[in-house]
Amino acid sequence: MRIGILTGGGDCPGLNAVIRAVVRKGEGQYGHEVIGFLHGWRGVMENESIPLTIAGTRGILARGGTVLLSSRTNPFKTYGGEASLRKTLDEMSIDALIAIGGEDTLGVAARLADAGIRVVGVPKTIDNDLSATDVTFGFDTAVQTATEAIDRLRTTAESHDRVMVVEVMGRHAGWIALHSGMAGGADVILIPERPFDIDEVVAYLTSRHSAGRRASVIVVAEGATALEGTLETITGETDDFGHARLGGIGNRLTEEIERRTGWETRATILGHVIRGGTPTANDRLLATRFGLAAIDAVQAGEFGSMVALRGTQIVRVPLAEAVATLKTVPEERYAEAEVFFG
Repeated sequence: MRIGILTGGGDCPGLNAVIRAVVRKGEGQYGHEVIGFLHGWRGVMENESIPLTIAGTRGILARGGTVLLSSRTNPFKTYGGEASLRKTLDEMSIDALIAIGGEDTLGVAARLADAGIRVVGVPKTIDNDLSATDVTFGFDTAVQTATEAIDRLRTTAESHDRVMVVEVMGRHAGWIALHSGMAGGADVILIPERPFDIDEVVAYLTSRHSAGRRASVIVVAEGATALEGTLETITGETDDFGHARLGGIGNRLTEEIERRTGWETRATILGHVIRGGTPTANDRLLATRFGLAAIDAVQAGEFGSMVALRGTQIVRVPLAEAVATLKTVPEERYAEAEVFFG
């Protein structure tokens, strides 16, 4: 078989491990030819590809990012996009396609599967908000990077009696903020699932200062908003999937805390720092297992499916199930973190 593979959406550590595993088992055990499409769905539409071989993918396991590059292109939002995609697959005699991505990339894959294209999905989202899988690769690395940053910011906060606001990724789901905040001992954690009351945040900080603890760390997800709706900052720009480009809640929160309390407050926006770099051992292992399972699904003819982690087992689930709803932080998990606020 001739198998195409692509990475779409935002990059994250572990993508290259998936690619390597697909090629290693696809070529080495099944005798398939693997073709890598560059820049996600755009590369399929524009017939931009490279051959992938065992020899050519050696040494990429520990590399962050993606050797196939990526984009947020939506073929269904581009005039003639679906037709161009089909034309490329036909001209290149692609028998099956493996799409690695999050809700947007796999949403496209699900529509293509419904239209008869033989697709298998691999879940990838650094926010860990994709349904049907317990966890996605890249998330562990992001949490580890954010936790290390929180540890470092804690010491400088204590040296200057400062409030430090740490903004992390998380558009609709606060998994990174929750996990890194709890692991880093944050004094307040703010997530998109729970609009926050700025008065309560100030009250938490005031109680700490009254007790003589004048250094505080707040971890906030980029998609977090205040109850009164006055602290969110959205540029208004959107991508091909209609997502607004977020950013600024950390700075706005910093300004408001300092204005209300008079305490020196500083913001650190981690942003893309937590996307890059070497994947953790856990992410390398999970990504490798996903890659092996994806090529097995192709070999078995299980098209229209996505590989997923359930407990300790890799299983196959319908693509439609994977993109049906976002996996957000449940109330009981946030309640665990609230024990340590203030």
